[in-house]
Amino acid sequence: MSEDSFTLGAIFLAGCFTLAASCFNWRWFMNRHRARFIVQGLGYQGARIFYGFIGLMLAVFGLVGFFTSL
Repeated sequence: MSEDSFTLGAIFLAGCFTLAASCFNWRWFMNRHRARFIVQGLGYQGARIFYGFIGLMLAVFGLVGFFTSL
């Protein structure tokens, strides 16, 4: 496995984790210091949608990049 494949796999996993945090309403994820800015700006439901979108994009980017680099 090359470094690029490992990096793209890590991006895919990070995207899946962020998407899961958004879908399953993990409050500890939204209450983190780094997420508090987004929650204050967009509201709680808006932050969930934002993180869901970011997670989906990261997962798609990692998956597409992984399969195109083979």
